[in-house]
Amino acid sequence: MSNITIRNFGAIKEQSAPIEIKKVTFFIGNQGSGKSTVAKLIATFMWIEKALVRGDYDKKWIERKNKFKNTFLPYHRIENYLKENTFIQYEGEAYMITYEKGFLKIEEKKSNNYSLPQIMYVPSERNFIAYVKSPKELKLSSEALKDFLTEFDNSKGIVKNLELPINNAILDYDKLNDTLNLKGDDYKIKLTEASSGFQSFAPIYMVSRYLAKSVEKQSEIKVGMSGNEKDRFRKEVEKIYSSKELTEEQKNIAISVLSKKFNKTSFINIVEEPEQNLFPTSQRDMLYSLLKINNEITANKLIITTHSPYLVNYISVAVEAGNIRNEVNKEQIRKIIPLSALIKSNDLAIYELDEKEGIVKLLGDYNGIPSDENMLNLQIDETNNLFADLLDLK
Repeated sequence: MSNITIRNFGAIKEQSAPIEIKKVTFFIGNQGSGKSTVAKLIATFMWIEKALVRGDYDKKWIERKNKFKNTFLPYHRIENYLKENTFIQYEGEAYMITYEKGFLKIEEKKSNNYSLPQIMYVPSERNFIAYVKSPKELKLSSEALKDFLTEFDNSKGIVKNLELPINNAILDYDKLNDTLNLKGDDYKIKLTEASSGFQSFAPIYMVSRYLAKSVEKQSEIKVGMSGNEKDRFRKEVEKIYSSKELTEEQKNIAISVLSKKFNKTSFINIVEEPEQNLFPTSQRDMLYSLLKINNEITANKLIITTHSPYLVNYISVAVEAGNIRNEVNKEQIRKIIPLSALIKSNDLAIYELDEKEGIVKLLGDYNGIPSDENMLNLQIDETNNLFADLLDLK
């Protein structure tokens, strides 16, 4: 399992234990507490690990002084979060990568469990993109947002009477006019005319489905290499077949291992505040749809930053249902939550970030169910206490 340790970076000062990146990982906390910072660092280190596995960059080049600051962190605009005493250590399935005093140190691990990922970071600034016909129309300083816009544009090809998981709405792409239309029983409007909730959620759902299906397709039919990847792959294959030290069986195994370096076999979906502009029950349906996509491939991961107590409570429902589901009760459970959205307690981690102390801590649980004594629910309790104080004054 991958994990990351962060000290003295941005709002984060200390961290008592490594942050485990599980199949589903939540980060909750106040604005400015570092939720997105942690998610962006995870995305950055996962991308570096992926580049190392594929051979996109030489290890020595990545380890040059300030390469991390000047080349990799600007993608998410977090290069200025570095401090003199910053320490970051990422342990993936294939590499251990440590940052300290301006340098990255890279150590390869002996593991056959690495699954080459398609990594997508969905920024919170996505809401306006329903108005954009092409990424080229915008001059953006955020490379992450540019990439999301590109995938949004690519994903339009799968939008043909696409059923959205909220409001029984249908999304359809009019290729001739290059417009996305939202349809219901008695209406048809452009997505640009729809409510802010649809404009926020539709791009997430489109891109998530598109990339997940692309990964699934690559896994099945082994396609998707760029020209440079093909050249590197061909050279590696020639080296294997020309080796006189390997048996035919060993050569076949080596080719199989090599192929995994170039075919994406997992989807890492990192989403900032997916609840934006959505009613609580729509937040529920949105979450269950992302969990369904995440469950389609074993190696997929879903990472969410959120301010929503509803998402934390609904993920608890998914965990409890996943823990008790069996062949006898599955039809009863289906009436409460889609079976495709269930997860096991061991596959979930929720981290709370405190902006005052600058710490990250794992939320506790009761018999595998996330504790309801989390900072989001405690804020609701505080509101109730304030109202009770006012009633006492009557």
